[in-house]
Amino acid sequence: MNKEEFIKAVNELNINITSKQLKDLDTYYQMIIDYNKHTNLTRITDEKEVYLKHFYDSLTLVKVINLNNELLLDVGTGAGFPGIVLKIFFPNLDVTLVDSLNKRIVFLNLVIEKLGLKKIKTINERAEEYALNNRETFDIVTSRAVANLNILSELCIPFVKKEGYFIAMKGTINEELKNAENAIKTLGCVIKETITFELPNDAGTRTLIKIKKRSKTSDKYPRKFNEIKKKPL
Repeated sequence: MNKEEFIKAVNELNINITSKQLKDLDTYYQMIIDYNKHTNLTRITDEKEVYLKHFYDSLTLVKVINLNNELLLDVGTGAGFPGIVLKIFFPNLDVTLVDSLNKRIVFLNLVIEKLGLKKIKTINERAEEYALNNRETFDIVTSRAVANLNILSELCIPFVKKEGYFIAMKGTINEELKNAENAIKTLGCVIKETITFELPNDAGTRTLIKIKKRSKTSDKYPRKFNEIKKKPL
């Protein structure tokens, strides 16, 4: 996806792009490439691929929710997808990026400083540890993490305020959604919407699962990660 294709595709998401945002994305991309030389952030390094599979893909969150000035948490953010990209395009968002690997957090802090981003912070903790003192805090929680949805739900849903949303950004889910139904219900949520679509240029299938918090999550969740993984809800 070249820059012209990117602009066109983002406009089709009803997002207008400024020259400043394009410049910030270019700076962000160059920082990813430079940092990736010594610290693994992403296996995708080709510019056209990054713009499609990281930058554009991050913005597809708007297919299921309007973004204004909400408190948004990105769990397992990695190199900042979708959190940094969303912050560039929606500056009024109050964004928290959580990742367990300090080397990634160091990179994210460099990006935040370089781009002069405000109302955004990084947290170097495992999600289940950060949840201990930050339950029911966020309007929107999202993640592009690779864990199965039943595991991901237990890590993410405890952060969501009542009437807020957890939006999982996945590829092809097949049986994954069905297997997560008990976890989602147990954690006090209902599935409001699931949409599946193809990325441009035959770049793959994506699925967004929009999950609404109906009631408070029991304090016993999330469990320790080994317990979650050993016996998913």
